[in-house]
Amino acid sequence: MPQTVASIARMLGLVAEGEVGLTVTGVAEPALAGPGDLAFAGNPEYAAELDKGQARAALLWAGADWRGLGLAAAILAERPRYAMAGISRLFDPGPEIAPGIHPSAVIDPSAEIGASAAIGPFVVIGRDVQIGPRARIGAHTSIAEGCRIGADVLLYPRVTICARVEIGARFICQPGAVIGGDGFSFVTPEKSAAEEVRQTLGQRGALHPQAWARIASLGGVVIGDDVEVGANTTIDRGTVRATMIGSGTKLDNLVQVGHNAQIGRDCLLCGQVAIGGSARIGDRVVLGGKGGVTDNIIVGDDVVAGAATVILSNAPAGRALFGTPAIKMEQQIEAWKYMRRLGRLFAQVAELREAATRARDKD
Repeated sequence: MPQTVASIARMLGLVAEGEVGLTVTGVAEPALAGPGDLAFAGNPEYAAELDKGQARAALLWAGADWRGLGLAAAILAERPRYAMAGISRLFDPGPEIAPGIHPSAVIDPSAEIGASAAIGPFVVIGRDVQIGPRARIGAHTSIAEGCRIGADVLLYPRVTICARVEIGARFICQPGAVIGGDGFSFVTPEKSAAEEVRQTLGQRGALHPQAWARIASLGGVVIGDDVEVGANTTIDRGTVRATMIGSGTKLDNLVQVGHNAQIGRDCLLCGQVAIGGSARIGDRVVLGGKGGVTDNIIVGDDVVAGAATVILSNAPAGRALFGTPAIKMEQQIEAWKYMRRLGRLFAQVAELREAATRARDKD
C-alpha cells in the first residue's frame, strides 16, 4: 500500500525531513531504486550508491546530509537497520490466502477454528485441533490431531504439524517445515559401538553385530509466542517430555532440533544449525550457520557462536565461541594466526638447521 514519507516516519516514531508528502510505493537498494521507492541507505557506504538510482527519498542515519545526497526527503533513524524492520512490515503483503475456508480443505468436525480464519486449498486439519482467531494457513498444510495453535498464526504452504503439538500466538512457519516428527532415538540390546567410543574416546572392545531397536516418541513439541520457523526446518517431538522452543526464538531454514531439546527465549539459530537431543540452550543464544550443539549439554544464556562452530561441551553464559571443537573466539582466532605462520616458521627452522650444520662442519 502506498505511504507518504511523513506517514511512514509517524508510524515508526522517526524524524522525516524535506518533502514529506512524497508518496512511496516500495523499498529498494539505493542503486536500484526508482522515483517511487524509499531507498535504504543506512550508512555512508550505501548512500554513495544513491546517485546510481532514481530515489527521491531514503532511510538514512541520524544527522545525514540528505540534501547533499540529492534527495528531496529523508527519514532519519539512530539505528537504520532496526527502522528497516518496521518499514519492511509496512510494505510486506504476505502470502495471498483468501479469507474463509477453501472448499477443498478437509477439516475434522471436532476441530475448533477461530474467527476470521483464512484456510487455503487442500489443507487438512485433524481431530480435536484448536486454532486461534485470524489464522492464515497456506495450501497443502497438514495439522494433525490434538494440536493447539494460538492467535494470528501464519503457516505458509506445505507446513506439516504432527500430532499433539502446542504453539503460541503470532507463529510464522515457512514452507516445508515439519514440527513434531519422531525423534531419532535407537538402542541396542548391549552397549553399542557408538556408546563405547563415546565413553572411551576411541578405544574399541570386541566387535559383534547388533540390531537397533526403535524408541517411540511419546512426547510432544511446545512452542511459545512470536516464534518463527524457516523453510524445511524440522523440530522432533520428545521421547517422553516435550521438545520446547521459547518465545521470540527464530529458526532459519534447514535447522534441525533433536528430541527433548530445550531452547530458550529470543534465540537466533541460523541456517543448517543442528541441535542434538536433550541439549539445553539458554536465552538469547545466537548460533551461526552450519553450527551445532551436541546432545545432552548445556549452553548458557547469551552465548554467541560463529559460523560452523560445533559446541561439544557445556558453554558458560555470555561466552563468544568459534571453531570445532568450540573454544573462546579470541583464542580460536589467535590459533589460526599461528597456523598461518607455520610455513614461515618451518622455513626459518630449516635455515637455522642449515646454518648450524655449516658452522659445525667448519669446526
